[in-house]
Amino acid sequence: MYTPEIYKNENQEEIKKFLQENSFGILVNQTNGELCATHIPLELDINKDGNQILYGHISRENPQWKGFRDNNQILAIFSGPHSYISSSWYDHENVPTWNYIAVHVYGKIKIIEGEAVIESLKKLVDKYEQNSKNPVRVADLSKKTMMQTRGIVAFEIEITEIQAKKKLSQNRDEKNYQNIISELEKANTNQSIAIANEMKKCPI
Repeated sequence: MYTPEIYKNENQEEIKKFLQENSFGILVNQTNGELCATHIPLELDINKDGNQILYGHISRENPQWKGFRDNNQILAIFSGPHSYISSSWYDHENVPTWNYIAVHVYGKIKIIEGEAVIESLKKLVDKYEQNSKNPVRVADLSKKTMMQTRGIVAFEIEITEIQAKKKLSQNRDEKNYQNIISELEKANTNQSIAIANEMKKCPI
C-alpha cells in the first residue's frame, strides 16, 4: 500500500484495535493464475507459538481456497471510515481529496482441519453473539446443523507484515485542519462524522 511517511500509523495498539473493530475484510490471493477476492470476517488472534494470526473460513464451493496450497501468500484488506474532502473548505486554491483509514495485512495461509475448525467457529460466533438477547452457542447446535461445517474451508494466516494508513489531512495547517473537521460535521453523514472524530484524535 502506497503510504507517505506522514500518513503511516505505527501504533501497534491502535492497529490491533482497528483490526478487531473492522474485522470484515477482503481476502486476496492467486488461484490458477488469477487474482481472487472474498469478503469475509478475518479475526485477529495469537496462535500457540505466540505469533499473530488471522483466522476465518470460506465456502468450499468458492474456488479461491484451492490456491491456498499452491501459493500460501495472501493479502487481507481492512477498511475503516472514509469521506470526501472538498477543496472549497480550504482558505486557498487546491484539489479535492479523500480521507480514510485502512490496514493491509500480508501473511502465509494454511488450511486447518478437525477440532481446530470447531474452535475457530466457536470464537467467531461468541464474539458476534456476545450482545445478543439470546446468544447462539456452537456447542448447543445439533449434529445435523453442525454437518454444515463440511461445506467450509477454515484457515489461519500467519502475519508477516502489517501496513497501516491514516490519511486524515495531516498535511494541512491548524486553521484548515480545524475547518475540515467543522465541514465534515456539517455534512452530518455517518462516514463524515466518523472521519471528523478520527481527525480530532490525530495530532498534526
